[in-house]
Amino acid sequence: MSTLNDTPAGRPRGSARPGYSFDVKLWKVTKTGRKSRPYRLRWVVAGRVHGETFTTSALADSRRSELWQAMNRRGEAFEIESGLPESEVRAAADAAAATEVKPPLRWFEFCRKYVAGRWRTSAAKTRESMADGLAAVSLAMVKRGDGVPSDEQLRLAFRWGVVPANVGEEPPADIKAAYDWLTTADRAVADLTDAEVFEDVLYRLGYKLDGTPAAGDTYKRRRRALNTALEHAVVTGKLPENPLQRARRKYVGSNDVVDRRVLVNAVQARQLLTAVSYVGSWDRCRGRRLAAFYAVLYYAGLRPAETVGLRRSDCHLPETGWGTLTLRETRPVSGKQWTDSGERHDRRGLKAREATSDRPVPIPPVLVTILRAHLNEFGTGKEGRVFGNERGGVVGSSTYWRVWEEAREYALPPDRVESPLAGRPYDLRHACITRWLNAGVPIAEVARRVGNSPEVIHRRYHGCIDGHEEAANAKIERAMESEGDQ
Repeated sequence: MSTLNDTPAGRPRGSARPGYSFDVKLWKVTKTGRKSRPYRLRWVVAGRVHGETFTTSALADSRRSELWQAMNRRGEAFEIESGLPESEVRAAADAAAATEVKPPLRWFEFCRKYVAGRWRTSAAKTRESMADGLAAVSLAMVKRGDGVPSDEQLRLAFRWGVVPANVGEEPPADIKAAYDWLTTADRAVADLTDAEVFEDVLYRLGYKLDGTPAAGDTYKRRRRALNTALEHAVVTGKLPENPLQRARRKYVGSNDVVDRRVLVNAVQARQLLTAVSYVGSWDRCRGRRLAAFYAVLYYAGLRPAETVGLRRSDCHLPETGWGTLTLRETRPVSGKQWTDSGERHDRRGLKAREATSDRPVPIPPVLVTILRAHLNEFGTGKEGRVFGNERGGVVGSSTYWRVWEEAREYALPPDRVESPLAGRPYDLRHACITRWLNAGVPIAEVARRVGNSPEVIHRRYHGCIDGHEEAANAKIERAMESEGDQ
């Protein structure tokens, strides 16, 4: 049996990685003397002999040609243990990995990776909304049993666990049991295709923990968060299809139309704005510092977060006549874990607008006077903000909520205090928009000033516009009279 080294003199001989060698000798095909597989091919890798037998000489020659090509044409190293070219070793490993049975992807791990992937490009409010929506769904994606923590604890544990900064950290003691349950008793993502499981998922989207229907905006926000996550699962091959696209279940919770009962009239508004100044001691100015804040909501229709971010340079406040507030940023409140800065207030552009765009809002003389008086007495806060807390920092939502609750008790009769009337500072914005619509300002112009679409304004405030029913009746009556004349 002769030995043949087919390695050409010009072949490069770099250093092979451990377990591989370029020292390969390929022998000629020989006969074995057996009937079943009479042809043998042998080769040597780093002094170690390898061989295969074949039923025909053609198969043996074909295999010899493959090894020769790997050795001379492609310059591959051979694995010493198996004697195979490196490309064949990799192909075998890939095939084995493809057929390996992997454990099913669990719901919590999927959510954690999904949130981490969207974290960098999302605003703090978006991060919190995304986590809150998926946390509600998670109540349907954990198995129930003895010792299961409360739904509230499970939600808190989920919201803590999906924050990328908390990966690998020990959960706080008060939610550790819930976190352990969430990470060990969660269902597989594939269980979303189970009709019974998904029915519970739909329920969690539309109802609160106490079993009452969630607000319309809450339901839409949760459904949007789940839908985006499921679309990601489909794209990455975790689900064959998005089961939410097949769910046509009608939501029966409350809608997002403004409740007329929250709207204040002009007298009530003045009483409330006056009452704000009586909140807190006079020297600490807790209420007086915020009187103009609420006036901006009522007279200009700004959102609280927009008012918090308002700067002196954004205000045109002439001595007489109308002024202008040019809005450029908003300071929505989020938990510290959701912001990049670690502060409770995120810094964002205007809602539903490009980050660099602004929104000029004309303001009436009465608000110009109020703002001028506020700046004369309190000056500006840090970064030139019109409104600041006692230390000049950002006004927190808890602060302007507490002051407003106390002011309602001063300004309203006891029976009205218990009513929805102006129950939230945001209701002053609703009152402003309604007042403009009732004054005959076109919907498109109202939408431009308050930063909404005309469709949203029409849908949310249509039931608050006085005189529409009477005007419609009059038009119908005139049409009927005209038909009678003919």
